[in-house]
Amino acid sequence: MKILVIVTHPNINQSRINKSWMEAVQNQSNVTVHQLYASYPDFKIDVAQEQALLTSHDRIILQFPFYWYSTPSLLKEWFDVVLSYGWAYGEGGDKLRGKQLGVAVSTFGPAESYQHTGYNRYTMEELLKPIQATNNLIGTTFMTPFILNGVMHVSDEQLAQNAADYVKYVTMQSVTV
Repeated sequence: MKILVIVTHPNINQSRINKSWMEAVQNQSNVTVHQLYASYPDFKIDVAQEQALLTSHDRIILQFPFYWYSTPSLLKEWFDVVLSYGWAYGEGGDKLRGKQLGVAVSTFGPAESYQHTGYNRYTMEELLKPIQATNNLIGTTFMTPFILNGVMHVSDEQLAQNAADYVKYVTMQSVTV
């Protein structure tokens, strides 16, 4: 299985969590790490190149920090231009059908803030519904999200274990839906 990890962090070199995750998976066999902000600092996405990357992989992992209850802006732009009508959905839009789609998200807030009674009043599963709806539209199989909450309070030991868990998530043989 060929796996594509699309890392979308605007300041990856200053990131503790996403950088650790990226470094943990980048040397795994059959894993391609693709950094959107490094590839497109001007936000001018090469659609043909991105679509070729997607079609040449079986599993796609979208890795990003959770910003304003959503993805970083470049990932939203990527959705808008790469997952086009007639290619990813709609008439003839079946190029991703049958592939697996995963999401790896880091949040500043602790897990308890992502509950109906918490600060944010919504669960992470609810807040990630737009990506799951996109998954449904393009015909991919949605993997259970990989989420690390409360990133400011993660010890080095916890991060090392979490990065190892991330490698398992990215490379697992079966998919949990």
